[in-house]
Amino acid sequence: MSGNEPTRIVGRRGFLGAGIGAAAVAAGIGTAASGVGRGTANVTPEKSPPAPRRFAFHGAHQQGIITPPQAASAFLALDVTAANRSELQELFQSITARARFLTAGGAPETVGITAPPSDSGVVGPEVGPDGLTVTLSVGASLFDHRYGLGERIPARLRTMPDFPNDALRRDVCDGDLMLQLRADHADTVIHAMRDITRAARGGVQVRWRMDGFISPPRPSGTPRNLMGFKDGTANPDIDDPAQMARLVWAATDGSEPAWTAGGSYHVVRLIRMLVEFWDRVSLREQENMIGRSRDVGAPLTGVRETDAPDYLNDPNGDAIPTGAHIRLANPRTPTTDSSRLLRRGYNYDAGLDANGQLDMGLIFTTFNQDLERQFATVQRRLVDEALTDYISPFGGGYYFALPGAQDEHDWLGRTLMS
Repeated sequence: MSGNEPTRIVGRRGFLGAGIGAAAVAAGIGTAASGVGRGTANVTPEKSPPAPRRFAFHGAHQQGIITPPQAASAFLALDVTAANRSELQELFQSITARARFLTAGGAPETVGITAPPSDSGVVGPEVGPDGLTVTLSVGASLFDHRYGLGERIPARLRTMPDFPNDALRRDVCDGDLMLQLRADHADTVIHAMRDITRAARGGVQVRWRMDGFISPPRPSGTPRNLMGFKDGTANPDIDDPAQMARLVWAATDGSEPAWTAGGSYHVVRLIRMLVEFWDRVSLREQENMIGRSRDVGAPLTGVRETDAPDYLNDPNGDAIPTGAHIRLANPRTPTTDSSRLLRRGYNYDAGLDANGQLDMGLIFTTFNQDLERQFATVQRRLVDEALTDYISPFGGGYYFALPGAQDEHDWLGRTLMS
C-alpha cells in the first residue's frame, strides 16, 4: 500500500462510506512472422500471481494479534446501540459470520434482481482472502448497566487515562467495541469494513475511524515509521509460545474471569508526529533521541538492526543517551523484562490540519497480558522524554481482544455472553 492512501477520522455522528476505484489493465501479445506459413509467435508467458494469503479464522486466539503484519489497516471504534442482551448476542454472531466468510473468501450470496446486491463489488465478483484478518475487542463502556455484564469485565480493563504529554480528544477515544481490520491491500480492508458495518447496521454506530498503512521494508528488516526510523525491532518473538503466554495472552492464574482465556488487552493510540518540525532536526540529534541509527536501525552501540543495545558497557549514556526512547521504553533489565509488549504499529496520513500543516503519524497498537504491568508502566517511563516535543498522542483507547471462535459453530463473544 502506498503512503498516499487516504486516511479519515470520522466523528460519532457521521460515518463516511468509503469507495475505491478499480483500474483496468490491458495486456497485448506481440506476434512476429517472417513469411506465410513460417511465422512464429513470440509470446512472453505471464507469471502466475502469488496465491493470496489466508489466515485460519478458527482457533483459541483471534487473528490479527500474532498474525504477521499486513500492508493496510482500518480501526473502527463502535458504540453499541443494541436494545438488550439478546440483540448484543445477535450482533456478535453477525460480525463473526461476516468475518468468517471474508477471511476465507468465496462467492457472495446470490439475490434476486430487484434486491440490493449482497456485496459491494469493491473487490470484484469473487471475494478473495487477501491476507485479511478481523479482530474484535471490547471496551470498558460495554460493561455498564445496559447488558448486565458488569461483573464479567476483565480485571484490568478501564477507560484509557490521559498520560502526561497527552492531548486527548475524547471524540476520537474509547468505544464499546474496537474492530481492527488488516489485509494485504487497502481495497480489501474497505470492502470488509463496508460488509461488516452493513451486517451490524442497527446494532452499532461508528464512533471514530482511522486507516493505516505499513510501507515495505526499506531496504530490508523492520518497516519504518514516518519519522524515518524502523519501528518494532525489539518485539517479543511471536513464534515463541512461552513468550506469548507470558506477555500477550490473558492470565490463566485466576486473576482474570475464566471467559477471558485466549484473549489479550488491546491498546490503540493515535499519535500525531510533528514531522515538519522533526525534519528540521539534525540527524545526530534524531538518532540520540531514538537511540538507533536511522539508516540501518542498529542501536548506537551496535552495527546491525538485530544487535542488542549494550547498556552494561554504556552506563553513563555516552553512546545511547540515558533519555533515549529505546532505553526508557525497554531498559532490558531483569525487573523490566515483564513490561515488554507486542507492538503492531501502522502509519497514518490524514492530509492537512486546519492550519495547513501536515497531519500524519502513528496508529500505535499493542497487545498485552496486563495493561498496568506493561503498557502503563512503559508510558510512565517515557514521560517528558525528548521525543515528546515532536509527537502528540490525541486519541485511541483500551480494549480487550476477545478469545477466538473455536470452530464453525462458535462465535466471537460467546464465552463473554455465556
